[in-house]
Amino acid sequence: MQIARRSLLAAGGLMALAACSSDNPVGSSSSTGGGSTIVVASQQYYSNEIIAELYAQALENADRTVERQYQIGQREFYLPELESGSIDLIPEYGGNLLQYYDKSSTASDAEAIARALADALPAGLRVLDAAEASDQDSYTVTRATADQYSLGSIGDLGRIGGTVTVAANSEFATRPYGTDGVRDAYGIDITVLGVEDSGGPLTVKALTEGQAQAADIYTADPAIEQNDLVVLADPQNLILPQRVTPLVSSRIDDAAAEVIGRVNARLTTDELRGLNRRSTVEQRSSADIARDWLPAQGIVP
Repeated sequence: MQIARRSLLAAGGLMALAACSSDNPVGSSSSTGGGSTIVVASQQYYSNEIIAELYAQALENADRTVERQYQIGQREFYLPELESGSIDLIPEYGGNLLQYYDKSSTASDAEAIARALADALPAGLRVLDAAEASDQDSYTVTRATADQYSLGSIGDLGRIGGTVTVAANSEFATRPYGTDGVRDAYGIDITVLGVEDSGGPLTVKALTEGQAQAADIYTADPAIEQNDLVVLADPQNLILPQRVTPLVSSRIDDAAAEVIGRVNARLTTDELRGLNRRSTVEQRSSADIARDWLPAQGIVP
């Protein structure tokens, strides 16, 4: 979940998600409290920025100094920054993070993924307890396509016949659940229609207007319900559980970890969908969304 939704929409003149950007520019800092500055980052994905802002504001309320670096790129870019100590905290997604560091891992459930990550991460990095919230990659189709071909699971895509076109970020083809993975697990041949907005409006449009027969749309996206889309079941566990998992550096001490844990304890999938809806439908900024949600959850006064 890594390609910029915000920048692409801006380039295309679509402003529906313009409010998803942070109130703080990249590299800006806050001076609330003493001690070492905690650098909080986000992927180039609006929902990830919202979660990062929840962490940032909760830490500031605990008198920690926070610097924000949002919308900063793909794992291939930001994970080396974490390893080098330039970044201290980013919301990650358990299964995808594990597959980045250990492509041979056989972990398939959330608990096993958490245990495997403890061994797979490089020195200086650790994960905190995952939230209940999950935001999965998916194979999603329109209701009309599901009804026409009686599609319920990913393996049913074979009923369409031939090579299935999937709208997704271009790197989807090389992911473990992409071209080779879906062929090995389900015997389905796919080709990826590169739409670089992380399952956003352009991806949804490609699916609903028939440019693709399926799409990778993240499962906490309100667009699934709004467009009556069907997320196909994955009985072979091709796509590992992707629970929201804070990835942190050694500068995150026990007190800071406890603050982050209070956020994660209240972050369910339903709550995440609600937060995402405030961004995509109400066009609220991540900072505004966090300012409303944290007090409502009793995390900050």
